Amino acid sequence: MELFYTVFYEPLYNLLVFFYDLFPSAGIGLAIILVTLLIKGILFPFTFKSLKSQRSMQELQPKIAKIREEFKEDKEKMAQELMAVYKDNNVNPFSSCLPLLIQLPIFFALFRVLRDGIVEVKADMLYSFIPAPDIIDSMFLGMIDLAEVSIPLAVLAAIAQYFQVKRTMAQKPAKEVKKSSGAMDENMMANMSKMMLYFMPAITLVIGVTSLPGGVMLYWLSTTFLTIVLYSIFLPKKKEADEKK
Repeated sequence: MELFYTVFYEPLYNLLVFFYDLFPSAGIGLAIILVTLLIKGILFPFTFKSLKSQRSMQELQPKIAKIREEFKEDKEKMAQELMAVYKDNNVNPFSSCLPLLIQLPIFFALFRVLRDGIVEVKADMLYSFIPAPDIIDSMFLGMIDLAEVSIPLAVLAAIAQYFQVKRTMAQKPAKEVKKSSGAMDENMMANMSKMMLYFMPAITLVIGVTSLPGGVMLYWLSTTFLTIVLYSIFLPKKKEADEKK
């Protein structure tokens, strides 16, 4: 626990206060958004690698579907062939999880910072070069208290989560699924993806309106929006990519 506070909690608190000191009239909301931008910038190399991997996975879908059909009765051989395809094309099917795993402790640290209260300045936790403000304004846009649960931010974060999941779902032509005799596996995967499309936003909404401070939801909304922007730039939809070629 002490390591968590030293590595994540204290640096995050100091970053928030640092950005708040730069723009005190904007409140802690702008500081949270700036911290989000900074974290996204630091994680960009991992995010970019994840985006490249997902784009490669989309391009490999026809070959992957063929292997699944050819070796549907031999799961071990199928796994070997799939791993060979991933290795030959320098693709890691699990790389998309890395940015999320890195963000989780940051998310929990921010939750603890805002849960413990951001109105009272904890001068003893500030680094020597970070000046302590007299007070911290927790209001965002003059009407949302980021230290408390915020239903509007929870709803917006859930909507953004829906579009992010929808945007990152593997896009596979419907005709391929129909023509493949292994359509059962493909349909199962499609159903799981569809479930995630609604499950993730639902979870975001539930915890957002019941337990998480508005500041955490503002961070989640900001990072989700930035992720959607990055996907639109570096992982365009299939039709868009084809039009550019």
